[in-house]
Amino acid sequence: MNTIERIFQAVLFEVIALAIVVPATAFIAGYETGKMAIAGIALSIFAMLWNYIYNIVFDKLAGYNRVERGLSIRVIHAIAFEFGMIIITLPALAWYLNITWLEAAMLEAGFLIFILLYTLVFNWLYDRYQPYKSWISHEQYS
Repeated sequence: MNTIERIFQAVLFEVIALAIVVPATAFIAGYETGKMAIAGIALSIFAMLWNYIYNIVFDKLAGYNRVERGLSIRVIHAIAFEFGMIIITLPALAWYLNITWLEAAMLEAGFLIFILLYTLVFNWLYDRYQPYKSWISHEQYS
């Protein structure tokens, strides 16, 4: 993938995730919707940057033929991505929401369960139906 494609993928991923997570978290956990939206947007900006960097490194390690990746590689991809996110997001959530680290960890656990499944499904579907395939010659991915 080139830079424009990676940015498109990251933005699409985050917009869909925010549309699901912010209202669900406000409803389920009782956090203020506005505060969750701000936290979600800030974390999404970080996640997009992390997603861009992480996927460049992961492609170099796992190979560039993303369509052929099996379930085990996709599970490793999702888990490693989330581990990197947790290192930053746990203290950031505790600080911004003025909650304990335990409460932040429980919130992260809910996010983690959702995002792990969402990441797996989103990337699998995205790779299968690459919206940019019609924009760019497939030879660039061989």
